[in-house]
Amino acid sequence: MKNIILKLPSLILVIISILNITAAAVGERGECWFIKRHGTQRPDFPSGADRLSEYNAYFIDDKLGVGERRIYLTFDAGYENGNVERILDAMKEAGAVGAFFLLDNIILKNTDLVKRMKDEGHLVCNHTLRHRNLSGATPEEIATDLTSLELLYLDKTGEKMDKYFRFPEGRYSESSLKAVSELGYKTVFWSFAYDDWDNARQMPNDKAINKVLSNTHNGAVMLFHPTSKTNAEIFPTLLSEWKKMGYTFGTLDELCSKQFRQSEKTPSLPSVTL
Repeated sequence: MKNIILKLPSLILVIISILNITAAAVGERGECWFIKRHGTQRPDFPSGADRLSEYNAYFIDDKLGVGERRIYLTFDAGYENGNVERILDAMKEAGAVGAFFLLDNIILKNTDLVKRMKDEGHLVCNHTLRHRNLSGATPEEIATDLTSLELLYLDKTGEKMDKYFRFPEGRYSESSLKAVSELGYKTVFWSFAYDDWDNARQMPNDKAINKVLSNTHNGAVMLFHPTSKTNAEIFPTLLSEWKKMGYTFGTLDELCSKQFRQSEKTPSLPSVTL
């Protein structure tokens, strides 16, 4: 018995070490954002998603008032192939605004198009320089990447980039969320997306229209790739149909000024102190 008692302090230290390692692993491991759609109802989000508000991350508007019907249009654009301009044309015609998350290529090679986004009331946001997975990056690496794109945008347009960020492919970690937040950014995920990014495998127009409209839900943060030929062709129809459904088009400034719902939080591992 005496030997067991003598060994207890060492045993406790081992347990504490294991708990600390486990807690670090939970916080640092890379995650990939995903949703499970439920048609026009609120989709299911990853476990603990509501905790992301601690790092100024947003993915749906669940603070709409009675009778309000609003969606948020967001676009990830790394380059221009003629279709981004067509999306902008459709948005202008419909009087709709959205947010464009950009890479360096489109800023360098299509500066006038990027200036047009800002001139027509859209937010111009950060999607990293070259679509790098930042889930395992250090805070210093993240700061260098995001700041480099900011400076490029400022140099080419004379404007400051809007402080919204989207992780490439939705790959993130708790540490990367924290680093992005400490740079003054709000992270924007999504509550709707579909297979529109592969230009070699585009969905037929009628199928895509049905996919989008049948999964549009109130408060949705919708992700599109404006380089998609299908999206460029169907967007006038989508904008018209959304209006018929009673939806208005909100801005990320409106979305992110709201307090996030704090229910359904996933509890953190308990901390242990000596």
